[in-house]
Amino acid sequence: MGVKWKGLTAALIFLLTLLCAACGREEAVENGKVYKIYYVNNEETNTLSGEYSSETTDPEKLLGELLEQLKAVPPKLEYKPPLAGSFTLLGYTLDNGQLTMNFDEQYKTMETTREVLTRAAIVRTVTQIPEISYVSFTVQGEMLADSSGMAIGTMSADTFIENAGDEINAYEKVNLKLYFANEDGTKLVEENRRNVVYNSNISLEKLVVEQIVKGPQMEGAYPTIDPSTKITSVSVKDGTCYVNFGDNFLNQPSTASAEVTIYSITNSLVELSNVNKVQISIGGETNMIYREKFNLSDLFERNLDLLVTP
Repeated sequence: MGVKWKGLTAALIFLLTLLCAACGREEAVENGKVYKIYYVNNEETNTLSGEYSSETTDPEKLLGELLEQLKAVPPKLEYKPPLAGSFTLLGYTLDNGQLTMNFDEQYKTMETTREVLTRAAIVRTVTQIPEISYVSFTVQGEMLADSSGMAIGTMSADTFIENAGDEINAYEKVNLKLYFANEDGTKLVEENRRNVVYNSNISLEKLVVEQIVKGPQMEGAYPTIDPSTKITSVSVKDGTCYVNFGDNFLNQPSTASAEVTIYSITNSLVELSNVNKVQISIGGETNMIYREKFNLSDLFERNLDLLVTP
């Protein structure tokens, strides 16, 4: 009898297991497909995800649902909704797998870290829809650009690499020492910029030049380069950093002297361990005299004589 009861018990457990599995499948069907909704954490250091279930199969309608979730109050207090900032999504179009999202000017006011994470959260959420392979961002109809003026272009989920903890690690943080002009443009002031977030696919040398073009963040520091200046290329060979600007490099802020501009770039780059000297070119040319004072065929080295001392 004992053996029979054991057999019956095993059979009952097996049947119950099948029933539970069937119920689970029915519940999954009733609840629809589960999608990850990505959020920005309160510290603005990474993205976190929650789950959302939808029975919608129409890509346009499903996209609308996911965008609403990106605006809504997150399920956890430590999450920030990426589409609930000071900026506004003006509209979007979906065409042949390409989603274009158009934002107002306020989008550009976000700090770099928050902007990168916001963009990542949005892209990683909406590209779960099979009909969306790529996403591009525009601001008032113009392609979103990085700090150097280069268009960011189309993005996919692979643009933002995630590790086991769901943290974006295609971007890194670095501390930079940069040099800008003082108020009358005759001296350099030092700015320590901590935790600068940058795409690890670009070099630190280019990042430094981008930050100089972007301009200072602290009070008492002033630009040394016109913010519309295009960075054509930045490369390093044998300890010398070669920086090639577009022609608009000649459109300098009126307050910065030629010497301050040259050594704003040079001193900032030489702070990097692999750079000892700098050569600057304009439109690929070094055979010229910059603002009637500096021969660009020369190599420039660190000059701290211009630095304002406390």
